[in-house]
Amino acid sequence: MNQMSALDQYKAIGVQSKMTDASPHQMITMLLDGALDRIAVAKGAIDRHEVARKGEAIGRTIAIIDSMRASLDHQGGGEIAANLGSLYDYMESKLVEANTTSNKEMLDEVSTLLKEIKAGWESIPSDMR
Repeated sequence: MNQMSALDQYKAIGVQSKMTDASPHQMITMLLDGALDRIAVAKGAIDRHEVARKGEAIGRTIAIIDSMRASLDHQGGGEIAANLGSLYDYMESKLVEANTTSNKEMLDEVSTLLKEIKAGWESIPSDMR
């Protein structure tokens, strides 16, 4: 086992244990952080011409966004949930295009959108979580 593989496994165990104890609000925050981390990995892979690593990181980002989409409460969330669903669709299409074109600006756009969602999510008062 190489060092990178061992480090990835160690990180995965840490994330799994954090998710076990996390509230739903904390889980979404962790998913947002994970998506942002994967985008950073993809950008670095583009710089290093690591095509497989880029594709893997972008694929994981898409999977994270799919997880967030699955958590949307369309009945209770109404227009906000619908708008987030559309935004997630947009981000995924940008990620697919960024993967095929190695376009870091598209990754930056998705990263900016995720950061805005995260800022809004974190601003929810604790008594409303």
